Amino acid sequence: MFNTKDTGPVADAVKRHWVDTRLPPGLRPFARLARWERPIGWYLLMWPCLWSLALASNAAGAAIPNIWYAVLMFIGAVAMRGAGCTYNDIVDKDIDDKVERTRSRPIPSGQVSSKQAKIFMALQALAGLVVLLQFNTFTIVLGISSLAIVAAYPFMKRITDWPQFVLGLAFSWGALMGWAAVFGSLSLAPVLLYCGGILWTIGYDTIYAHQDKEDDALVGVRSTARLFGEKTRQALVILYGATVVLFAGAFIAAGSGPLAFAGLALGAFHLLNQIRVLDIDDGDQCLQLFKSNSTFGLILFIGLVLDGLATYYL
Repeated sequence: MFNTKDTGPVADAVKRHWVDTRLPPGLRPFARLARWERPIGWYLLMWPCLWSLALASNAAGAAIPNIWYAVLMFIGAVAMRGAGCTYNDIVDKDIDDKVERTRSRPIPSGQVSSKQAKIFMALQALAGLVVLLQFNTFTIVLGISSLAIVAAYPFMKRITDWPQFVLGLAFSWGALMGWAAVFGSLSLAPVLLYCGGILWTIGYDTIYAHQDKEDDALVGVRSTARLFGEKTRQALVILYGATVVLFAGAFIAAGSGPLAFAGLALGAFHLLNQIRVLDIDDGDQCLQLFKSNSTFGLILFIGLVLDGLATYYL
């Protein structure tokens, strides 16, 4: 499996990262497949899980979220994000070879074979399954049911202008999982949180997709970035605005207190600033704004945790 060829880092990866400087050369292509040098992906997968966990903990009257569940969700996010990226690269190898930003990825550049990538994907998915099996039966079934969405996502860019919607369905699934882990069921609050997460994902991934819009047009890849075009800022006002409204509805349904809403207000200001400064023709800026959504995730989580502490102790 480790008979790989290290031809160097991926073009849009962080330069001189530990993956490229400290890992043995035979392991580096696998780390690049999993995007270990780019944690933003698992941040964005993890935050809906932790929001949901904190929201459920508040509703259950706990002071803080269950630490063990939070650790499991972190590990699961890293494993499943890596498995998802590997799967996407397997499916998209011919497209990636035609796009400047992606042709240096491990499969199109020849660092690993498709067979090696499939084995690595299976190992990561197995790690995710081990994590999932630590939860209650309802949560296990709920987690497994998300796999159909994950499997469909890489093909969406070929058939619809809304692949970001399907990405939202997959990346926001954690908004259901945290609540399910605590209560063994779902209710209105996590469903509203999930719907808001979908719109948030469409928004931030639209910004991200503006990096590739010229290459995407040449190879026939579809996206909301190409769909919205010069009206992206107006679309983000609607998407991010609806995100905040749905999150507020989730907080109300869960009986959250003022600190949770204060966190949401601060997060809304952060999203508004993204819209204000966005330049869709500046790829570097689009990447930085996309990454800044992890800050939004952290702001919301801190607000929910502080709200739980205040409610419990005051």
